[in-house]
Amino acid sequence: MKIASGFKLMLGQLTLATCLLSCSTIAQDTQPQSLRSESHQQRDTYRHPTQTLSFFEVEPTHSVVEIWPGGGWYTEILAPMLHNKGQYYAAHFPTDIDNQYFKKSLKKFQQKLQSSELYNQVILTEFNPNTHMQIAPENSVDRVLTFRNLHNWYMYNGESGAIAAFKSFYKALKPGGILGVVDHRLPEHLDQAAEKHTGYIKSSLAISWALQAGFELVAASEINANPDDTAQHPNGVWTLPPTLRIDAGQKDKYLNIGESDRFTLKFRKPNQ
Repeated sequence: MKIASGFKLMLGQLTLATCLLSCSTIAQDTQPQSLRSESHQQRDTYRHPTQTLSFFEVEPTHSVVEIWPGGGWYTEILAPMLHNKGQYYAAHFPTDIDNQYFKKSLKKFQQKLQSSELYNQVILTEFNPNTHMQIAPENSVDRVLTFRNLHNWYMYNGESGAIAAFKSFYKALKPGGILGVVDHRLPEHLDQAAEKHTGYIKSSLAISWALQAGFELVAASEINANPDDTAQHPNGVWTLPPTLRIDAGQKDKYLNIGESDRFTLKFRKPNQ
């Protein structure tokens, strides 16, 4: 996809944003250790939840939608954080799509929500590009967050599905609300179409989709960057940890690389 010269300049001017919230405040509000397994906490090294949520300006009083929370890695952080003064929406897989992975993942997530009183305020909604778009009431939420999902929508629904997803996020956000996006980054010099099934996405493409949906780009961050990741692996991003879809004897090589290089983008729905 070609990028206009002004768009390129805008990308070049973006730098690592300063955290707008105190990291200590986020840590206090988001990390009741009883909800977080040791294995999940170990992944903080790569996912940087404190810095990432600070960059997205998430506060305990906010209403927040997380898109496709999967097994609930961020749910364990966001639900307790928002329990008393905010609202957490988990826009998970739809119940009426005949997909065994969807069904198993959703069932496991529903079981998680029964495991602690800190989950008793969670509102479970459904999302799928083009078919299940009402993630929360229109113009009602302060933040929409999506972590490592864009590549799925692009692989299975193409650009039209990805743009439809962004339009759904736009509709749910209040004017002035923020969309936070994290995904596996494909280097800009590589061919996105040829790399469609690798799990990597160009940040410029993600920005283009968001702009087409009406968002304004606020900032980009290197919080979740990993310069050791080339995005060129035999089994795509799933070659790297935590999946490690590799042959025996290659584990140390890919553990040394670590999890994927990721872009972190912050958009805003314009005030109307």
